[in-house]
Amino acid sequence: MKALLQRVTEASVTVEGEVIGRIGPGLLILVCAMQGDAEANAEVLAAKIAKLRIFRDDAGKMNRSLKDTGGAALIVSQFTLAADTTRGTRPGFSAAAPAEDGRRLYDHFTTMMAKEFPVQTGRFGADMQVALVNSGPVTIWVEA
Repeated sequence: MKALLQRVTEASVTVEGEVIGRIGPGLLILVCAMQGDAEANAEVLAAKIAKLRIFRDDAGKMNRSLKDTGGAALIVSQFTLAADTTRGTRPGFSAAAPAEDGRRLYDHFTTMMAKEFPVQTGRFGADMQVALVNSGPVTIWVEA
């Protein structure tokens, strides 16, 4: 699985004009299940992200995890993280897991993350509008 993390002061996701997920300080997590991924990949990814120290401590150093800060996560499915841009000008997405597997793994990942801190989500497979204020900016790529 792949995830793109953005440390945010706030983030939201809107579907058909309705805000369905909103957080204050925390992480916006864009996540994609890849071909061959299983629940174990979702669990490893969730564990990595939960422990990742990318929030400032009292000295201003990135030394605190999301759990340490009491922040929340907004988790949004994004199959385009699987984009292959090595040939031509149109990305290929065949490395992404099939939709049924992707949904199952997204749900499992979200469940694992919700054990650690408050979670809001987007809607799998929907056309979503994501708004965020990136803090730092801090944007990190994580794979499992």
